[in-house]
Amino acid sequence: MTTTLGRTVVGAARDRPCTLVVCRGCCCGNARKHPRADHEGQLERLRVAAAESGGSVAVRTTDCLGPCGQANVVVVLPSSEGRRRGGRAVWIGWAMGDACTDDIVRWATDGGPGIAEPPPALELQVVRPPGEERRGARGRGRARA
Repeated sequence: MTTTLGRTVVGAARDRPCTLVVCRGCCCGNARKHPRADHEGQLERLRVAAAESGGSVAVRTTDCLGPCGQANVVVVLPSSEGRRRGGRAVWIGWAMGDACTDDIVRWATDGGPGIAEPPPALELQVVRPPGEERRGARGRGRARA
C-alpha cells in the first residue's frame, strides 16, 4: 500500500497500465454487420502492441458495451498515472480500419488519457457512454471528460 497525494493506493491499482477494452458483443466485431472490417486482425494488432509495450498497455475484450449504433467501440482506460493526472475513460466509436487502429495504439503507447493527447481523428470519434445522457438530463451524476 502506498500513499500518494493524500490518497491510499492499494496493490495493482498503483501500476495499472493504459487498458483498451474492445467490445465484441452483438454488433461490434460482427462480420455480418461490418463485413469489410477485419475484426480479428484489429484485435490481433492491439494484442501485439500490448505485448510489445513492456506492460504499459493491456487489452481486454468484453461483451456488448451498449452504443451499438457506433460499432465498433473501444474504451481507452487511463493508466494509474493517467488517472492520477485527471485522465478518465474515453469511448471511441466507429473504431475500424487500419488508421483508427494505428491511432488507438499510438495514443495508448504514448500514455493514453491523462498523459497524452489523443490523435485529432480519434477526438472526432469520441462517443458518450450509455446512460451518460440520462444522468445529465436529470442533473445527476458528475461531469466526465
